[in-house]
Amino acid sequence: MEPVNITRVSEFLLLGLAEEPELQPLIFGLFLSMYLITVLGNLLIILAISSDPHLHTPMYFFLSNLSFVDICFTSTTIPKMLVNIQTQSKVITYEGCITQMYFFLLFAALDFFVLTVMAYDRFVAICHPLHYMIIMHPRLCGLLVLVSWIMCVLISLLHSLMVLRLSFCTDLEIPHFFCELNQVIQLACSDNFLSNLVMYFAAVLMGGGSLAGISYSYSKIVSSICAMSSSQGKYKAFSTCASHLSVVSLFYLTSLGVYLSSAVTHSSQSSGIASVMYTVVTPMLNPFIYSLRNKDIKGALKRFFGMRDMKRTIMLRLKMCP
Repeated sequence: MEPVNITRVSEFLLLGLAEEPELQPLIFGLFLSMYLITVLGNLLIILAISSDPHLHTPMYFFLSNLSFVDICFTSTTIPKMLVNIQTQSKVITYEGCITQMYFFLLFAALDFFVLTVMAYDRFVAICHPLHYMIIMHPRLCGLLVLVSWIMCVLISLLHSLMVLRLSFCTDLEIPHFFCELNQVIQLACSDNFLSNLVMYFAAVLMGGGSLAGISYSYSKIVSSICAMSSSQGKYKAFSTCASHLSVVSLFYLTSLGVYLSSAVTHSSQSSGIASVMYTVVTPMLNPFIYSLRNKDIKGALKRFFGMRDMKRTIMLRLKMCP
């Protein structure tokens, strides 16, 4: 078949998670609920940290960045999916698909980098506590986040440019609920060897490098905790890492599960369903993990809502005054 030039491609079809019409209202309600919980939960974390001066520390600075990235991460895929279900349409424009793919890759990569930076922060706090504020000064924290953004922007741009050079034929159906990079590359009629090579190389480099950095940091943390003589000191050191370690485990295990399941079953639909775990469920659970296991966050949230209630009471009293 003669390849069709990429400029003639105007739209793709997102097949979603299920073809059955009777399941669409259930999927819509479920994903709308999860999306609202994700946005609200992460937004509360950001507001609690920004409103409480006691939480203006490197650890919570990185946590607020993670919450912001998680909001953006889910917002790249779920709203379009909900609109398609509501309008009973599977269409996404070519430009919209490339844009969605770019931002999805950007915020997915940022998740990896921010989690790695947070592991380094915990490593410095536990292994070098006396020099923590000297090492993790605001300029370095800002620089680490800035470098992460720059690298992720470049990585996402590289992948998007590789897709732009591909040509597509008549089969433009994506068996997913968003424009997933691998699925789009597989639809190409032109030679996609280079695109696949870049995709897998970047995934191994980014995911493997991030995992290596986190593993190294926690190996040093575990050694330092084991060397402590006080059981109370061990518990305090471990409790500061428990939330981050839970989030890292959840994100990496779900991401790994997606690619292992797709490699074993070779089913695009099962891969799409598995992708829900790290694209929707993990960002939704992160605020609960940090708020439930962190006394500072719980205290900040109580003070935040307490101040709002107090301001509301004062305003009501002022209005009642003659």
